[in-house]
Amino acid sequence: MMATLNKSESNQSSPYRCSFDESFKYLLLPVSYGLVFLIGMALNCIAMYVIVFRTKRWKPSTIYMFNLIVSDTLYIFTLPFLIYYYAGENDWPFTEPFCKIVRFLFYTNLYGSILFLSCISIHRFLGICYPMQSLQWVSKHRTRLMSVGVWIAVITFQSPILYFSRTTEVGEVNMCYDTTSSELFEDFLVYSSFISIMLFCIPFVVVVVCYGLMVRKLLEPSAGGSCSSKSKQKSIRMIIIVLVVFMVCFLPFHLTRTLYYILRYLGKDISCSALEGASIAYKVTRPLASANSCLDPILYFLAGQGIRKKQSVEKKKLSLKAGTAKLSSTQL
Repeated sequence: MMATLNKSESNQSSPYRCSFDESFKYLLLPVSYGLVFLIGMALNCIAMYVIVFRTKRWKPSTIYMFNLIVSDTLYIFTLPFLIYYYAGENDWPFTEPFCKIVRFLFYTNLYGSILFLSCISIHRFLGICYPMQSLQWVSKHRTRLMSVGVWIAVITFQSPILYFSRTTEVGEVNMCYDTTSSELFEDFLVYSSFISIMLFCIPFVVVVVCYGLMVRKLLEPSAGGSCSSKSKQKSIRMIIIVLVVFMVCFLPFHLTRTLYYILRYLGKDISCSALEGASIAYKVTRPLASANSCLDPILYFLAGQGIRKKQSVEKKKLSLKAGTAKLSSTQL
C-alpha cells in the first residue's frame, strides 16, 4: 500500500519524501477509542463508587487504587476529543491551546496509570514476600506522600508536551500533532526516548521483578492445607494475568512508537515501505494502550481481595504471638 498523498502526520516526517495512505486509522481509532470510553467510563465509575462510598477504612492499597482510577478516568475524558478529531480525518476544530491540553492530559494520565500500577505491584510484593515487615514499612501517610510524588513526577515529565504539541494547517485541515512539527522532531525524539526509559522501561522492570519474586515466594511449600494451596494458585493466576495485560497493553505501544520515531529520524536511509509499516504498527497498538483503563478496575479489585485476606491473616498471627508472649511473661 505504497504512497498516496494523504493528510497524515506521517507526511510531516523528514524529509517529506514519503506519503502513504493511513485512512484505516480514521475508522480504527474512533471505534476503538469509543469502546474504551464507554466501557472504561462505566467500570471506573463503578470502581470509584465502591472506593468512595462503600469502603469504610482506606488502606494503603485503597489509596493507590483510588489514584489509579482517577488517572484512568482523566485519561478517558480526553478520548471524546480524539474520537472527533480522527473521525474528522485529522481536522482539529478547536484551538491550539486546547490541542496542547488534550495531548498533555492524554499522556500524563497514561503514564500516571503505569506508575501507580508499579506502586501497587511494589505494595503487593512487600505484602507477600515481607508480610510482617510490611506492616511497619507501609502506612497510609507514606502511601499518600508516594501518591503525591507520583503526580508531581508525571506532571513534571510530561510538561514539555505543552511545548511540543501544536496545530498546523495542512491543506484544508488543521492538524493537532500527536508528536510535534517537523522542525522540532529531533528534539522531540530525545524527549520521547527519555520518557520511555523513565516512565515505562524502569517501571516495567520493577513490575516484572516484583511479580517474579512473588511467584517464587508463593510456590514455596507452607502449612495451611488445600485452602492455602487454592489461595496461592489464585494469586499466581492473577499475577500472570496482570503481567500479560501489562505487556499486551503497554509494551507493544512503546516498542512500535520507538521504532516509528527512529525510522522517521533516519529519513533518507529508510525505505518508504519500512516507514509505512512502522507507522501502521504504531497506530494499531495505540488502542491497546488505551484498553488498560478498562482492565485496571477488574484486575486490581480481584487481586486486592487476596492481598487483603493475606495481610489480615498475618495481622492475626502477629496479634496472637504478642498475646502469647504477654501471657508467658505474666506467668513468669
